[in-house]
Amino acid sequence: MAERLIFCDFDGTILVEEIFRDLLREFAPAVTARILPEILALRTSLCDGLSEILASIPSQQWPEMEAFVVEHSHLRAGFTEFLDALPSLRWELLVVTGGFTRMAELVLAPLRDRIRAIHGMEVDLSGPTLRVFSPWQDAEELVVKKAIYAHYAPTEALCIGDSVTDLRLARVCPRVFARNGLIDYLAAEGRACTPFEDFYDVLRALEADK
Repeated sequence: MAERLIFCDFDGTILVEEIFRDLLREFAPAVTARILPEILALRTSLCDGLSEILASIPSQQWPEMEAFVVEHSHLRAGFTEFLDALPSLRWELLVVTGGFTRMAELVLAPLRDRIRAIHGMEVDLSGPTLRVFSPWQDAEELVVKKAIYAHYAPTEALCIGDSVTDLRLARVCPRVFARNGLIDYLAAEGRACTPFEDFYDVLRALEADK
């Protein structure tokens, strides 16, 4: 059976907010201010940079971090309607986040039955500070979205994203919907994408394919 899969980012894509970035600035402001610009400029790997930032946060603050994400997260316009329409369009959605799986699960709980899977970072709270890892980790990233794509090996695929965590996936995915920084990264490499503002834009594009 043909699999038509959508690989969709969470922070700044499904959510209006870059909630993972906001989380880092709230709970590790000094380290984030030093390292995040290096990550965005592609001078420091996501794996090294995020590991260093998160290792500076005490494990005991995790409940506060969960509460922060739930309180400050807002779904981008059209996302619920987009999910509702996918079965009739014969697409399934997977959430691939460069942030925490747990945070995406919390925010998306009311819609979870319409999402095939959520993949992201896991956290070990057994030590004094956060230790992060994922089954999709390599030397560059804690969550290698293109590895998740390869794991599913869909017959047809598209990806939706907005930032540097989506770049490697966008390089291999046949169709890309992009916002914000991802548009700039792809333009610098001469790669095509479809800009979007909200999920109504993406839905209209998919309905036009019918």
